[in-house]
Amino acid sequence: MSTDDERPEVPAVPRTRAEMRAAREAAEAAEAERIDRAVASADHVAPPVDQGTQPAAQPAAGAEDAAAREAAAREAAAREAAAREAAVREAGDREVAEQEAAARKMAAFEAAAREDAEATALPPVPLATEPVFVGAAPISADPISADPISADPISAAEAETAEEFPAPPAPRAPVGREAPHTPVSRRRFALTLVAVLGVLVVVGTGLGIASLLQGPRISDVQVNAAQAIESSGSRVILTANQALADIDPAQVTVEPAVPFTVDASGRGVGVRFTVPLDDSTEYTIRVADAVGAGGGPKTTLTTSFTTPPSNIFLLRRDVEGKDKIFLTDLSGEKAVPVFEHDKINDFRATSTKLVVAVEEDEGSRLLVMDRDGKNPRELKLPGDGYVGAIQVSERGGLVGYSYSDKELSDTEGRASVLVTQSLTGDGDPQIIEVAGAEASVFVWQFVPDSAAVLFIDFDGALSLVDRSTDAGVQALGLAATIQGISRGTYTAIVERLDGAVVELNLADGSEQPLAASDPDYGIASSITPFPGGTLRHVVARDDEGLPIGQVVVRVDDDGAATPLVEVGSTDSILQACASPSGQYAAVVVAPDLANNAYDGMLLPLPENVETHLIDMASGKEIVALTGFDASWCQTAPRF
Repeated sequence: MSTDDERPEVPAVPRTRAEMRAAREAAEAAEAERIDRAVASADHVAPPVDQGTQPAAQPAAGAEDAAAREAAAREAAAREAAAREAAVREAGDREVAEQEAAARKMAAFEAAAREDAEATALPPVPLATEPVFVGAAPISADPISADPISADPISAAEAETAEEFPAPPAPRAPVGREAPHTPVSRRRFALTLVAVLGVLVVVGTGLGIASLLQGPRISDVQVNAAQAIESSGSRVILTANQALADIDPAQVTVEPAVPFTVDASGRGVGVRFTVPLDDSTEYTIRVADAVGAGGGPKTTLTTSFTTPPSNIFLLRRDVEGKDKIFLTDLSGEKAVPVFEHDKINDFRATSTKLVVAVEEDEGSRLLVMDRDGKNPRELKLPGDGYVGAIQVSERGGLVGYSYSDKELSDTEGRASVLVTQSLTGDGDPQIIEVAGAEASVFVWQFVPDSAAVLFIDFDGALSLVDRSTDAGVQALGLAATIQGISRGTYTAIVERLDGAVVELNLADGSEQPLAASDPDYGIASSITPFPGGTLRHVVARDDEGLPIGQVVVRVDDDGAATPLVEVGSTDSILQACASPSGQYAAVVVAPDLANNAYDGMLLPLPENVETHLIDMASGKEIVALTGFDASWCQTAPRF
C-alpha cells in the first residue's frame, strides 16, 4: 500500500485492451447520461413566456421571438452537449492512455525485479519452487482496487496493520488461461538448468584432471588401536581416492619399526602387524611412490595413529574374605574390582571376555563373562571334577583346560585330560585323544594366534594338534617341558629329555639350539618368549645346590642380556611374563617365603604375592601391585 494517506486511490488498472475499451465506453455513457440529466433539468426550470402580459397589438412578433429564442436555446444546448461529449471522450481517452502507461510501467518494473532477483539469487543452481495453493474465494461484483507498487519503505504501523488484517488472497486465474510469462519462465529455467549442468560437467572434469595431476590421496583410514596392543594380526587399511597400481611391500614403511605384511588391491592398502603394538605410541605408515592405476604422478601416502595406554587384570586372593579380579592401569591408581568369589582358582582374559575357574564343594565351575564382570554364564564341563591350567585362544575362539574327575581311582576316572571347547558355550567339551585314547597331559599351551595345541603327555611325547581341522595329531618327539611359544613366528622353545633347550619350528619340525645370553647367566628354569627376545628366570645356587638368589634377565634376539629383577635367598620369583608387544614385563615375587603360608587352593600359592611391572626399554620398575596371574601371561604361575 502507499504510504501517502492523502493520495486518492487509483482504480485498478485494466490488463487487456478489451477491458480498457469497456472502461472507456462505460465512462462515456455515464457522462452522456449526466449531460442529458443536466439539460432536462435546465429545460424544466426555465421560466415560460407569459402570454397575458404581451400587447395584443403584437401577437405575431411575440411568436416569432419565442421561436427564435427557443431555437437559440436548443442550438446552445446542442453545442454544450457536443462540447461536453468531446470533453468526456477526451477525458476517457486520456484516462485509458494513463492506464496503459501505468500498466506498461508496472510490467517493466516487474520484469526488472525478476531480472534482479535472478541475477542475485543464491545458490547458483536453481531450485524448483514448491506450488502455492490459494483457497477459493467469491469474486465481488465491485472492481477490486489495488494500491500501486511503491518504492517507499513500509511503516511500522502499516506492517502491524498488515499482520492483523492480511489482504485477501488474489483470485485464481481463470481455468484454461495460462499466465503470459509461464512459457518464458519455463524456457528460462530450462536454459539455466542446462547451463548449470554444463558447469558441473566442466567442474567435474576439472577436478578429475586435477586429481590425476596431483596423484593418489588417502580418503579413509580404518584401525582398531585398542585391539592392536592386545593381540597380533591387527590391520590398518588405507583407502585411496582412486585405484592404485600394484604396491610392492618394499614401498611401505612403519615407524617405529614393527614386523608387518602388506595386502593391496584396488583402492585399498592393508598393513597387517604380525605382533602386537606398544601402548601410548604414535605409529606412522608411509606408502612411497604410490601411483594411480591409470598412471600419473607419484605421491607418498602417509597416515598416523596413536595406541591407547595398557590395562591389565590381576587376581588377589583373600583367605579371610572373597577373592577378587581387578582391572587396573599400569600405575595401580585406578584399580577396579570386576568379579569376586569365595575361591577363584585361575582366570584368563581375551579382548572381550573373562574366563574364570572357581572352586566349590562339589568341584570346579567354569564361567565366561564380559570384561567388566557382567553377563556371566557357565560352561558345561565333561563331568563333575576339577579344572586347572586354563588358557584361551582368541583367534580360535576356544578355552582349554586340564580336567580330572572328582571320583578318581587307579582304575576309574579321568586324570589331567586336555579339554577344549568354544567360548560361546556351543557344543560339548572335546577331549584330546592320541592313538584313539584320551591322553593325560603333563603340560600344554595354545599356539598364539591359532587354534593349535602343543602338549606333552605323561609318557613324554610332544604332540601338536590343530582344533580347527581334522588333520589329527602331529608327533614332535620327546620333551621334558614346554617353556613358551613365540607370537607370530610359530616357534616353540622346548626342553628335550637330555636337558637341551631348542627352538622348534612347529611348521616343519626343524629345530636349533637356543643361543646362550651375553653375559651368560647359566641355565634358565623358565623361558618366556616375546617379540624381540626372551625373559629368562635363572636361579643361582651354591655348591650344595641350595638357592642363593634369583634373577629375571631380558635377552634380546642378538643375545644381549640385561637383568630386570633380582631377589635374595629369602624371596622367590614365581613367574615372569611379558606384555603382548614385549614393552613391559610382569614379574611375580613371593617375599619372605619362609613366613609366607600357602593358601590351600587347587593351585596353591603363598598368601602374600606381588607383581612387579618393569619397563623393559629402560629396565626401571613402574609399580609393584598386590596380586598375581596378570592377564599378559599365557598360563598361571607354576610353583
